[in-house]
Amino acid sequence: MLYELPFAKIIIISDSIAEVIINENVEMTLAMVEHYHEFLLLHLVSPFSLLINKVNNYTYTFDAQVNLATLNEINAMAVVAYTRSTKISTEYLKSSVPRKTDWNLKISFNREEALNWLQLEQENITSRLRADC
Repeated sequence: MLYELPFAKIIIISDSIAEVIINENVEMTLAMVEHYHEFLLLHLVSPFSLLINKVNNYTYTFDAQVNLATLNEINAMAVVAYTRSTKISTEYLKSSVPRKTDWNLKISFNREEALNWLQLEQENITSRLRADC
């Protein structure tokens, strides 16, 4: 199922995995990040995982960087990076921006590989949750 936000496309792959494609030349603001988070909470079953498809070029304000993907409901994120510079900027965003939540993140140059990893992460968290019951 495809949803279009004013700044992104979100494809619901399963009840707990979504693919996110930010539109070309967008500057993500804190308000956009909050809208994005609300969408995820409304449309996905927690805990959920995200496939971030970086096919387009975009940037973030500092407030957006600090608050991006800080939802406790996020299990894992896989980023599909098509260039080395995208990989480097994603690594910077993960490790150098102060935020209250650590990311379970894998960066891949291949969408299928990234999606397979996310599906395994979802299976692992589901198994752990069942074992805890």
